[in-house]
Amino acid sequence: MVNERGRTVTATPPAAGGLGDLLRSQALSRGDAPLLRFVGETRSYREVDAQTERLAHVLLNRSIGRGDRVALMLPNGLDYPTAWLALAKLGAIAVPINIGYRSADLAHVLRDSGAKLALTTAELEPRIREVDGALPIETPERLAPELAAAPSTPVPVDGGSGDDLLNLQYTSGTTGFPKACMLSHAYWLNLVVRCRELADLGEDDVCIAAQPFTYMDPQWMAATMIGCGGALEILPRFSASTFWRSVRDSGATFTYLIGTMPLLLLRQPEDPAERDHRLRLVSCSGIVPELHAEFERRWNVPWREAYGMTETGLDLHVPIDDAASVGSGSVGRPALGKEARIVGAGDAPLPDGEAGELVVRGGVMMQGYWNRPEETASTLRGGWLHTGDLAVRAPDGSYRLVGRLKDMVRRGGENVAAQEVEAVIATHPAVATVAVIAVPDELLIEEVKAVVELRDGAVVTAPELHAFAAERLARFKVPRFWAFAGDLPRTPSARVEKHKLDAGREDCWDATAETVR
Repeated sequence: MVNERGRTVTATPPAAGGLGDLLRSQALSRGDAPLLRFVGETRSYREVDAQTERLAHVLLNRSIGRGDRVALMLPNGLDYPTAWLALAKLGAIAVPINIGYRSADLAHVLRDSGAKLALTTAELEPRIREVDGALPIETPERLAPELAAAPSTPVPVDGGSGDDLLNLQYTSGTTGFPKACMLSHAYWLNLVVRCRELADLGEDDVCIAAQPFTYMDPQWMAATMIGCGGALEILPRFSASTFWRSVRDSGATFTYLIGTMPLLLLRQPEDPAERDHRLRLVSCSGIVPELHAEFERRWNVPWREAYGMTETGLDLHVPIDDAASVGSGSVGRPALGKEARIVGAGDAPLPDGEAGELVVRGGVMMQGYWNRPEETASTLRGGWLHTGDLAVRAPDGSYRLVGRLKDMVRRGGENVAAQEVEAVIATHPAVATVAVIAVPDELLIEEVKAVVELRDGAVVTAPELHAFAAERLARFKVPRFWAFAGDLPRTPSARVEKHKLDAGREDCWDATAETVR
């Protein structure tokens, strides 16, 4: 089918089916067309479909079936999307785990999800064994002989569809360790439609993904490319020095960049070869408005803001042809099927131009937080999902973010929950209380700072506390700056008054410089 812009699009996601059904359907129509590419290896639609069927058969032999949770702790490559799509065909539920997780956050996710099996690499397996010695673990290497002998015919089970869960996608929360958003097949198929419309994607498109596959972005990119009949180029990791070469060599037409990626790219020496590419659109979130025009000039491609959350999918976006938005800080208008509004006290709607909390509804969003009924009810109240972000609505119906209500640190492209970090540091025997706050940073937007109150008579150094935290938390969550306070300021109800703490870098131990500033 050719759309109104002359681009070929294929396959509307099946209304009653799931992501596995969409892949099967596209394998029939796209056949030997490329679907996944990684470091010189290409797998066609037919090959990905066959490989996911084989893995589904192997997992079925291990009693993995409908509703079972399977932890996926895998680096970027072909193994992650293959496993994810195989689980979709089984009706099982993927539990993506950041490969940077250490003992504390890893143990929480495995315990909270109730994972029945883990798929990981030989290098990462000991880390899982350390926190859960009883959990069955498989690696691609050990499965290889069985996979080679497994049938590539459709697995004989009623796979997932509609409201069946496909992901327990853990995201940083404000009340401690990560909480899992329950994401259904319908959620992902709705994202396929919305993202395909956002970028006007078709069969001749190539999307390039540099983020870790355990994050949302490469997952929705993979699903979207299946839905439009295009191909996904997977990079091992984001590298500012080689990114534009990868874009050129892959023939990519679309990508999504977040966090520090744009700034790191801008800091590279300018090279005319950077403009030799096929990109039609860079979708982005949270770029510096003052640098927006420079991004477009340097790389000769439109950059357009989009806003969404793991909980909600795609909520707001700026159309490709809206050049007037460049530099405005606008994150666009609601996507098709979505509504947004700004609310204040008592969730009362606020007029245009007044800052308040952004709330959204419509489309297909998460079913709630796994094992968190109270937080689900608080977030999904009054028929609206409360984002925790502060925004302003303009008279033209567009939105601009101005702050947040959450106790979070936005470190580059990562959201770090202050309470999660505090909970780990507080287990050190020398620590009485700790407060984690954000420190402004030129590159990462914010850095993590811990202000520690010690127990009476306790003695411990900042480097010792840093090493303690680094053994238990993913690297991006470990505070860079450490300070000590005799008594942290508190409210009458004994809560730490974080707004009274020094958010500067002076008189702190800096883990990067390994010295007191």
